[in-house]
Formats: sequence, C-alpha cells, structure tokens
Amino acid sequence: MPWEGVTVSEQRQNFIRDYTDGRYSRTELAERFSISRKTAYKWINRFKAEGPKGIEERSRRPHSCPWQTDKRIVEDLVALRKAKPSRGPKKLLGKLRKLHRFVELPAESTVAHILDRHGLIKAKRRHRRAHPGCPKRVASAPNDIWAADYKGQFRLKNGRYCFPLTVSDLYSRFLLGCEAHPAISMEQTIAFFLQLFRTYGLPNRIRTDNGVPFASCALGRLSQLQVVCIKYGVCPELIEPGKPQQNGIHERMHRTLKQEATIPPGSSLRAQQLKFDAFREDFNTDRPHEALGMVEPASVYCSSPREMPEHLGTYDYPSHYLVRRVSRCGTIRVFHNQIFVTQTLNEEHVGLEEVDDGIYDLYFCFYQIGRYELRANRMLDIISRVPTSQTRAELTPRVLPMSLE
Repeated sequence: MPWEGVTVSEQRQNFIRDYTDGRYSRTELAERFSISRKTAYKWINRFKAEGPKGIEERSRRPHSCPWQTDKRIVEDLVALRKAKPSRGPKKLLGKLRKLHRFVELPAESTVAHILDRHGLIKAKRRHRRAHPGCPKRVASAPNDIWAADYKGQFRLKNGRYCFPLTVSDLYSRFLLGCEAHPAISMEQTIAFFLQLFRTYGLPNRIRTDNGVPFASCALGRLSQLQVVCIKYGVCPELIEPGKPQQNGIHERMHRTLKQEATIPPGSSLRAQQLKFDAFREDFNTDRPHEALGMVEPASVYCSSPREMPEHLGTYDYPSHYLVRRVSRCGTIRVFHNQIFVTQTLNEEHVGLEEVDDGIYDLYFCFYQIGRYELRANRMLDIISRVPTSQTRAELTPRVLPMSLE
C-alpha cells in the first residue's frame, strides 16, 4: 500500500486499527503497509504496553553521551561568565584550570557552545546598508548617464595581472576610456575620472556596481570616489548587488573588449594599454552599433556642456539647514549630542534638514546619505537619493574664481 499523501502518524493509526479489528495476521499487515515484520511487531508491542501514546514519535537522542562535558564544569563555567561577562572562552578556561586541575577540560569552541546554550553570548548583528534598488532612469542624451566598471582581471604574458577600468556613455555607447591598471586602486581611479571630466565635461550621473572603489560599507554607501563626484555635481548611481544585467549595456561592451583586445593578452601593461587604445578607437569611430541604427558612437556623442571647474569652493546649503563639519573621527555634534557619521567625509561639511519634530535628513551637498533622530541620538541609513525639489543648477557646487597670478 503506498503511503503517499498520508502522514506517518496517520499511517500508524491505520495500522493499529487494522490490527485491533483482527481481520489480518501480522504478516499480512506487514505486507499491506509495506513494512518489515520486525517493524510490525515493534509497533504492536508498543501499543500493547503504552496504548495510543506508544505509537507517537519518540526522541532519537541517546540516553548517554560519554564525551559530554561534566555537569560541574558547566556550572562553574556559567558562574564564571556571569561574574565576568566580558571574559571570553580562552580566559574562562584559564580560570577553570585552577578549579579543576586533574580533569580534562573542553575546547574553546565547546566552551563557546555552552555559553551560547545558556544565553550568555549576544549574537553579533551584521549591519547591511540600505540600497536604492534597481536604477529606473534611462539615458536621454549624451552625458546623461555614464557607466563605469572594472572588467575582470586577466594575466598578461609576463605573468602579472591587468585590471581594466572602463567608462562609457550609455546613450551614445561611446567608450570614454579604457585604462589598464596593475591593481584596483582608489587613487588611480579618482585620477582617471578627473581626467575624463577635464576631457569630456561633467555627466549628470555615473552608474556602477557596489564593489570597491565605487561603493563602500559606510553610511549611504559613500566611497572616496563618490565624494569626489558629488563635489563636482555628479550623482552616483548603484545597481543592485549581484545583478550586473542592470548595467547590461556596459557589460555587453566588455564582452567585445575581451574578444578583440585581451585574447591574446599583451606582453606587458604598456603593451596591453596600446591594445586598449586601438580597440577604443575602432569601437568609437569605425564599428557600427546596432542600437544606434548602424552608425558609429562617435557620430552620436558630444562633450558635456558642464565643464569641469578648476577650483571648487564650499557647497552652499540652503539657509534652513544645520551645517556641521565632520571631524577627523567621522563625527558631528548636533545640539550637544555627538554622533558618528562616516570617516569617508572627514573634514567635509554636511547639512541637516528637519523633516519632522526631532528628525533630520542628512545631506552631503545635494546627496542624501542618512536620517538623524535627535531624541534617540542615532543615525539611520536611508536609501540615497537626490531631492526632486532641487534643479540641475542647484546640484552644481559653487565655483571660486580662478586666480589671475
């Protein structure tokens, strides 16, 4: 008889019911329920000895455990932990050795399990930063959205690795830059972006993934690269973690780059850069792009009207904002309360806008990075966004006049 669709408990009850009816022998019952005769006798004997409770599921825990930690050691361990809550397994074992000199003590991992079982260890909560989700904006003109990423590293013929950093315009598919780096470097990445800003002007947004150096685990996922972009009036935009298809246009370019410029690889980093330069020239000026109606990206792209300023001044926050300077420790002081923000913004100025009684939205320039609760004196991570009330002109930092010297 198949047992599908019936629980084990119900099948045991049916087995005992057929047995008490006396219509089948024990051998026939075993065949009818597809069990062995030994199992049939076991359930019948249990039913005779204990009644209906005998056929209930029993614990399979062993009656004894030879390697179980002695009860006295467990009691002393719990007492020591309660007396000194800050001491860990290693130091608690040091005290236990003085109390139990001739007894084999448990390992540190076992001590940690014992403390956890008695509720004496607080579980560490892993803080995960909020994420803005899938980008919804579609590029409507050149320099509306740039996409950037580090293409997967590969080994050169000299045995060293190459990490290509690429930046493209999502509207025209124009490959703005492709630079071979020996490693993922924040300094080289910032210098590369500043050079692109000088050459092509400032975009409205830059879309990247959540890896280093484009994002971090700081408040608002701010990285040093994002801080530089925001100061120049460029809004950083992140795709969702683990979903490169949200930056699919740029990833598709990477596939062509791999086929035509990395197989075979260059003999050195300099030789590989020459291959990248040749690919970029061919990709922009000679290779027709299907998404552009079979025309070249260079015929669609034009430089941004927002030129990169030579000097940046302080950002002018609205008059109703509370402006605070972030200390070298990453903290600010609000109404005699000190609160940690992020060390990514050390010595930068942030603004707090009161949106409710005792609740302030925290901005770095135009970019919201958190929310501060005055009564609880805590900073909440919040989905980073650009306020819709601000115009594009308001997103541009104030530029100091150039020196005539």
